[in-house]
Amino acid sequence: MDLIAEAITEAWRLLRTGDNDVYGITLRTAAITGTSTLVALLVGLPIGLGLALARFPGQRSFVALANAGTGTPPVVAGLVVSILLWRSGPLGGLGLIYTPAAIILAQAVIATPIIVAITAAAVMALPPALHLQIRAMGANQRQYLWLIVREARLPLLVAVMAGFGAVVSEVGASMMVGGNLAGETRVLTTAAVLEVSKGQFGSALALGFILLAFIIVIAAVLTTVQQRAHRR
Repeated sequence: MDLIAEAITEAWRLLRTGDNDVYGITLRTAAITGTSTLVALLVGLPIGLGLALARFPGQRSFVALANAGTGTPPVVAGLVVSILLWRSGPLGGLGLIYTPAAIILAQAVIATPIIVAITAAAVMALPPALHLQIRAMGANQRQYLWLIVREARLPLLVAVMAGFGAVVSEVGASMMVGGNLAGETRVLTTAAVLEVSKGQFGSALALGFILLAFIIVIAAVLTTVQQRAHRR
């Protein structure tokens, strides 16, 4: 109990005094996870729409593959990206290993299958008559896709939340491709793991509180957007 009390006291001190390292890590976490979620959305949304709307041989297999991808272990994603970006790897010449860009790439690999699977499921769940109605209105391909996305906007926001949740909470991939370098690639999750390994439970708890608060704020914002979209 004394250890827990000391950890809580230290966490409150760090949060109250505005420790530069803690808040620097928080801002870096926001930038990296926000970018990786955006990249995953830009890649995953079109693929999910294509899987749901196109008709081609093996469509069900690709959908099943996307669904299976939602369970991809972060460590496996980190391993794949590490091999690609390693100095002797195919993309080693880019010099991205142990940089924020490497973490963004690894996290995007984790989040993209989630967004693809939820997007495909959301569009497939729309009433078949809706597609005919949109076509009957004379909509071109761009207008058709826009209206489909608009009708599926609520589950698509769920896809964004799920993708963000997957990247903001992962540790393994960020450690493998980022190296947990102070002032460069250290994020809230990897910093918390490091603090625990050093026995600094107060600092680790402070980082955990900030991470939870960060997730709650983002979830609240996306939920507000979702509820407003539902009223329209």
